[in-house]
Amino acid sequence: MAQGDWTEKIKVEGEKLVEEVERLVHEGNVRHLILRHDGNVVMELPVNAGVAMALLAPSFAAIAAIGALVTHCTIEVVRTGV
Repeated sequence: MAQGDWTEKIKVEGEKLVEEVERLVHEGNVRHLILRHDGNVVMELPVNAGVAMALLAPSFAAIAAIGALVTHCTIEVVRTGV
């Protein structure tokens, strides 16, 4: 993690996982997303400011599959500093 970055954790239900990840990606100050279920890392997704949504489509398909399988999970969000 770079200096000035910080982490937050967001708990979500499985069916809300994709829309929460999409919302976070659109915020623009997110560097990295880590999806956890029962404390285990399920998926890590680096997010670059210039990445088009079309390039993230395969990742969103995988996230949707994870959301269908789990009831609750945690999104660990690494945000850029100011």
